[in-house]
Amino acid sequence: MLFYLQLMQSNIVFYIRTFTLLCCLFSLLACSNTAVLTGIDVLSQGEFAPLSGKRVALLTNHTGVDRHGQSTIRHLHDAENIELVKIFSPEHSLSGELDIPLIPDDIEAITGVPILSLYGKVRRPTPTMLDGIDTIVFDIQDIGTRFYTYISTMGNAMQAAADGHIRFVVLDRPNPINGIDVAGPILDEGKQSFVGFHRLPVRHGMTVGELARLFKVEMAIDVDLQIIEMRGWRRSDYFDATELPWINTSPNIRSLTAAILYPGIGLLETTNISVGRGTDAPFEVIGAPWIDGEALASHLNGASLPGVSFHAARFTPDASKFAGEPCSGVRLTITNREIFDPLRVGFEIARHLATAYAETWEVDAYLRLLGNDKTLQAVRQGLSYNEILASYEDGLNAFRERRHRYLLYP
Repeated sequence: MLFYLQLMQSNIVFYIRTFTLLCCLFSLLACSNTAVLTGIDVLSQGEFAPLSGKRVALLTNHTGVDRHGQSTIRHLHDAENIELVKIFSPEHSLSGELDIPLIPDDIEAITGVPILSLYGKVRRPTPTMLDGIDTIVFDIQDIGTRFYTYISTMGNAMQAAADGHIRFVVLDRPNPINGIDVAGPILDEGKQSFVGFHRLPVRHGMTVGELARLFKVEMAIDVDLQIIEMRGWRRSDYFDATELPWINTSPNIRSLTAAILYPGIGLLETTNISVGRGTDAPFEVIGAPWIDGEALASHLNGASLPGVSFHAARFTPDASKFAGEPCSGVRLTITNREIFDPLRVGFEIARHLATAYAETWEVDAYLRLLGNDKTLQAVRQGLSYNEILASYEDGLNAFRERRHRYLLYP
């Protein structure tokens, strides 16, 4: 009898240990599927070998940090056998806090490295700015929309690096609104600008590293390009699946929700409506003194737009468009982001404004970020979403095909 009791105890211990081991294994697998290492994390783990012996200019801002919050500036400044010579900063400054037309040069407070603004007198590094540099390193968090200017700054710097025979290294980061969904019209040829660096759709579904590869080939930028790839990121991931700290990428992108809404709602801000700048919820509310918010909410809720609901809202911006003026409009609430399409929502708002407020809404100003004449005409005429989609679908499908050769992640 004692033998059988000892055998049973032995089996129980065995099963408990096996179960514990399996739980640990599953936990490790779960972590490996969610914990993302960005380019700076990977570079640091490799002891900065690709930059050994280099004189570096770092193009970055406040989003350039590792997964523990340590800045890329400090990493490169403190690394052995790397000389951090200069820092280049984009729109909104190195701190990401300024929302002004011209950002001045400065000095980085901790390291004493000079900060040269690429959103001031120039938007592309000059030959003088590149003196003494053999490598430019780019580390900025993008948000996946064509007219967000950080990718334009990257493209400009790539061209300058090519002209100066300077190496260009991208420390890759996630596309926070996922790397699968691609949507919106392609920028018309001839409409390239600082808010439209290349002929991309509004929502490109690519990382900055992938975009750099695309720019190099499609824009014939003859630059020595290296991408320090992420580890653990999957194209289907939204930012909150990465276990990385969220950092407001600019003064008015204050959440992942705002970033998801931005491709559709951001298009509207060049017209005479407020997109919530100067409120506590930029890009989550829209309105104007001349809009009937109750009527707009009723129309949008009746349009069967998946994954979103609308509520009439009143707000008074304290800055930007209609500062100090009471506005009526709607608040947008994403109810299911897996089926939500920000471009469809933006176009439904635009086509309604074009018909219900034809004498008031400045539809021509919609073109500045939209960048596609054919689509503007479809919106101006108040055509259905399917008809608006048809105005750019061929170009979008062609982009989906050509982007595949530049993708780095499953």
